[in-house]
Amino acid sequence: MVTYEKPFKEQAVKMASEIGTKKAALDLGIPPDTLYGWVKKAREHGEYAHVGSGKKRVENNSDSEVIRLTNRNRELERANQILKEALSFFVVSQKK
Repeated sequence: MVTYEKPFKEQAVKMASEIGTKKAALDLGIPPDTLYGWVKKAREHGEYAHVGSGKKRVENNSDSEVIRLTNRNRELERANQILKEALSFFVVSQKK
């Protein structure tokens, strides 16, 4: 499966609007259905259309804040787990 970078997708969509989707796809050497999909996403989601591999589309500030807080929570849970393991190590070493 071929993956395309966000700037390429954006330029392809721009080109499609200028010369037509089918011609742009042929000129770029990509399947027309792929470009039709990108154009549709661009119409529906604007600047958030092509977010990249595995990244969640964020359409407003409250969504981005939820994502930021979720990531921070995950990071703190990992740190907490490390501290618990370190504490148990020191408790065991003090008993010897």
